[in-house]
Amino acid sequence: MIILKLFFSFLKVGLFSVGGGYAAIPLIQDQIVNVHSLMTLEEFSDLITIAEMTPGPISINASTFVGTRVAGPWGAIICTLACIIPSFIICLTLAYFYYKYRDLNGVQTVLSALRPAVVALIASAGASILMLGLFQADISSFNLSDFKVIEFILFGACLYIIRKYKASAVSIIFGSGVVGTLMYLSTGFTL
Repeated sequence: MIILKLFFSFLKVGLFSVGGGYAAIPLIQDQIVNVHSLMTLEEFSDLITIAEMTPGPISINASTFVGTRVAGPWGAIICTLACIIPSFIICLTLAYFYYKYRDLNGVQTVLSALRPAVVALIASAGASILMLGLFQADISSFNLSDFKVIEFILFGACLYIIRKYKASAVSIIFGSGVVGTLMYLSTGFTL
């Protein structure tokens, strides 16, 4: 029964995550945390962190990690396939029609109209991750008293370094992991 829940949840994610992997994060969170309660929000946050650090598309990594966490190796296979199947079929179909009708003005209009929706989905994913990082809560249920100062300082420093010095994502992830660990250990907080 759990395998079927996972399959249909990630089939929805694969079918409706327009805009790439980061746009899929809110959909995965809704299915896994809110609808089926298969993970807590904190577990999901940790999972997304790991999925971002590993090579490959984040939606595929997240589906594999969720499947493994919830139902073991078979869960990983089912979730990954369910996430890939819709994209595979849709891409094949769209590629055929795009190459056949790409010069039509209507096609260009539709593609232009989809861009703002994709930006909104990515912004939503970013806001969710930021709220999880700074408050350990969803954007709809955070409490200002749960504000994490160390995480905010790390976020601000990383954002400054990325914008000012154009640092690579790998160096930012590695550096913030080292600095965050040292800050937590030196202040006596538990990780």
